[in-house]
Amino acid sequence: MLEFENMYKEQGYKAICGVDEAGRGPLAGPVFAAAVILPEGLIIEGVTDSKKLSEKKREKLFDEICEKAIAYCIASASVEEIEEMNILQADMLAMKRAVEGLSVKADFAMIDGNKVPGLDIPAEAIVKGDAKSESIAAASILAKVSRDRLMLELAKEYPQYGFEKHKGYGTKAHREAIKEYGPSEIHRMSFLKKILSENENGKKD
Repeated sequence: MLEFENMYKEQGYKAICGVDEAGRGPLAGPVFAAAVILPEGLIIEGVTDSKKLSEKKREKLFDEICEKAIAYCIASASVEEIEEMNILQADMLAMKRAVEGLSVKADFAMIDGNKVPGLDIPAEAIVKGDAKSESIAAASILAKVSRDRLMLELAKEYPQYGFEKHKGYGTKAHREAIKEYGPSEIHRMSFLKKILSENENGKKD
């Protein structure tokens, strides 16, 4: 998990951050991103792609990563920004905010995926980076846990949608709730066209 970190260290970079996002696919809520700079050679037992970890394990690792990181920053892009610029651009914006918000300035960024946000430092996209890099995996955990925590809070404000169960993703229960209650102000309207059109067709019948 340190192969990429070591490779860039050998090229002379000192403060290498891993960057990942969470919440690109859901029908509701903001998209989150995190950037993490870890001490050289640090291995945190259990850190891997956040999607492969249980919620309990992610929560435990979240605290450990925050405690041991040289610097970390968690950022987001709002539902309004997602609607205004599309999810890909909002995703890039959240990542950019995370990198720029680090208390220690990074001199190189490793980005999970195949696209790099506009940064003022060198960066490289690493496909499936959260399974290949300790720093990116750590960022994936911080982003995922932070977004999940927000969705649990939003579940209290919008109890009819069941956000505490699906965190805004398009499960059958969530889609049915949207059809029954209509979308809320935290739903991404551009993601709901098919569901809403199905509902309209159902009403016509």
